[in-house]
Amino acid sequence: MIETGEILQTMRMIQEENFDIRTITLGINLLDCSDPDPERCAQRVYDKICQLAGNLVHTGEEIETEFGIPIVNKRISVTPVSLISQGDPRPIARALDRAAAEVGVNFLGGYSALMHKGATKADERLLASIPEVLSETKLLCSSVNVASTRSGINMNAVREMGKIIRKTAELTADSDGLGCAKLVVFANAVEDNPFMAGAFCGTGEPECAINVGVSGPGVVKVALESVRGQPFDVLAETIKRTAFKITRVGQLVAREASQRMGVPFGIVDLSLAPTPARGDSVAHILMEMGLEMAGAPGTTAALALLNDAVKKGGVMASNHVGGLSGAFIPVSEDIGMIEAASRGVLTLEKLEAMTCVCSVGLDMIAIPGDTSAATISGIIADEAAIGVINNKTTAVRVIPAVGKKAGDRVEFGGLLGFAPVMPVNPMKNDDFIARGGRIPAPLHSLRN
Repeated sequence: MIETGEILQTMRMIQEENFDIRTITLGINLLDCSDPDPERCAQRVYDKICQLAGNLVHTGEEIETEFGIPIVNKRISVTPVSLISQGDPRPIARALDRAAAEVGVNFLGGYSALMHKGATKADERLLASIPEVLSETKLLCSSVNVASTRSGINMNAVREMGKIIRKTAELTADSDGLGCAKLVVFANAVEDNPFMAGAFCGTGEPECAINVGVSGPGVVKVALESVRGQPFDVLAETIKRTAFKITRVGQLVAREASQRMGVPFGIVDLSLAPTPARGDSVAHILMEMGLEMAGAPGTTAALALLNDAVKKGGVMASNHVGGLSGAFIPVSEDIGMIEAASRGVLTLEKLEAMTCVCSVGLDMIAIPGDTSAATISGIIADEAAIGVINNKTTAVRVIPAVGKKAGDRVEFGGLLGFAPVMPVNPMKNDDFIARGGRIPAPLHSLRN
């Protein structure tokens, strides 16, 4: 049982260290909305979301006011649309965007397909529609799962996603490819992730559930300032204790939201999700550990320690820690990562190495606008291989900056920040990507 008084221990973190609840996300199961008529299905989707999520934003604002805890985003995740779409999915996309605007949430995730082993006709229709949909909607986010440890990597889907990302960037070029910031390609996607753009409500989830995403890179950084120069075991223990405190606040907010809305509590996702604000950076945590800048030798080891300690502390604080819990490294959303990438210290290859030990993967990275679809597919395949072999969730969210080259800068605004355009290896891989088929699952997938 969490006592309300525990919140007092966190007031300094809130006031001085950029601590916040990054999101309250309401997961909604839409399987009962399926209908052969796309317009009728879309109306059912709209009605159900408005009914279940109508009070979400108000509830979040009430909790924020009463407890003095910043809740940055209120969001919705829904059943992957390819599972409910029996025809053209675009009417459903428009209904989702309208519903998100009607209830006042920041984003809605779930324009998604699960294609790790193969594609249905519904998956293919949804994939083909993604560029158009993301160019025409404001609040809708999309994700595609192309690989899993159990099934291997669907290289047909990987090949198509390279083309789709290119086309989405072209259709949203006026906003520096912002459509691509709402599109994630996963390996081993999880069903209860509250963070955008990859959130969706999996088929194993209840009818609806409250999932809370907690963040606090600044809190961890300040805590580590008190143990400068001390051994790594002291460092790890300090991170664990700090993560415990942060997660307890998330647990309190999740239970309050659950009770007030009459919706089951799902999980707390303890992810150190940075923002472009100074003092809210994962890269600066790594620097506090003793690195001159993120990307220096030792960065991957430091990130591994951070990710592991965060998870250990979170698990001790809540019975239901889930989602992606760990440390995120989205380049455009972390001022320390931005600075390292701008100086060439942090490269695409180093970021790929870092994704072996942290949450998610290559995230919010701007690449030259002339990067080929095959090269993008190769980046996705490499990241998917890391996820499949290591039995972890990995993802790719890259933004081809149309008309820009390496060294230029793109602006997204808000929590999405800004980013230098990073160079990409110029060697061609067209024949490799053209093979198609499926890269088989690794031996350790045979666990029955």
